[in-house]
Amino acid sequence: MRRGNQSSVSEFLLLGLPIQPEEQGMFYALFLAMYLTTVLGNLLIILLIRLDSRLHTPMYFFLSHLALTDICFSSVTAPKMLMNMLMQTQSISYAGCISQEFFFVLFADLDSFLLTSMAYDRYVAICHPLHYPRIMSQNLCFLLVIVSWVLSSANALVQTLLLARLSFLRDNTLHHFFCDLSALVKLSSSDTTINQLVILTVGSVVIAVPFICILVSYGHIGATILRRPSIQGICKALSTCGSHLCVVSLYYGAIIGLYLFPSSKNTKDKDVIVSVLYTLVIPMLNPFIYSLRNRDMKGALRNILRRGAFSA
Repeated sequence: MRRGNQSSVSEFLLLGLPIQPEEQGMFYALFLAMYLTTVLGNLLIILLIRLDSRLHTPMYFFLSHLALTDICFSSVTAPKMLMNMLMQTQSISYAGCISQEFFFVLFADLDSFLLTSMAYDRYVAICHPLHYPRIMSQNLCFLLVIVSWVLSSANALVQTLLLARLSFLRDNTLHHFFCDLSALVKLSSSDTTINQLVILTVGSVVIAVPFICILVSYGHIGATILRRPSIQGICKALSTCGSHLCVVSLYYGAIIGLYLFPSSKNTKDKDVIVSVLYTLVIPMLNPFIYSLRNRDMKGALRNILRRGAFSA
């Protein structure tokens, strides 16, 4: 049966994670716990920001969108992976695979743009504190989020349309636990020159430009602190930027390790393991990083718990 104009496969086989069959049950329980922690932890962040008026600021506005993106990002891959592990199946339909690739690229890019918006917010707060309310207006915050969605959707759509025109005639087995764009392109029997060029240029720009903007923002923040060095200023900067820096380091560290430093052997297994890191582990850690390192979030949680205790 033919799918689209050129592809003859009706489904793909996902080989999944490089784990032994006897360890499937243990890893299934682990990944299920991680996914539930990701969803519940990020939902808690969104709830706290919505309910506590003191958190209605640009930084927490971006954080709530980042939490929602992390839920969606993990939900693109984790449920299918868990279902395959539970049912002992490996298949995913052609349409399901293409859809998974689209949403994966969309939310991965959106994560990157939102982290950049948060870095700009911290730059304005520390380097231009007197002009902060005027610069970081509600309109600008909404604009940054809308632009992030538009750019992410455009890249995901372009990559997906180029992928959909490829033929898959030789093989339908993916050495991955989800439909990774690069793995799909390598699997195709068509000429993938255009796809590889677009992935290299557009994909690199979508990741590299936000990362450079984050580095520039923190470079200005560091220069501002060094111009007026004081223990109080350094502590304030760390409390303001520490959580964001941790998330940025984890997110881009995983991407750099995956794409810039490929291993010479067991590359496919390494790619799969690193993909688990930034699709499941990092979104799960974000709520802990922001709640444990952020006094405002801890205060909002205490207030909600007190309010619940009084009402009970």
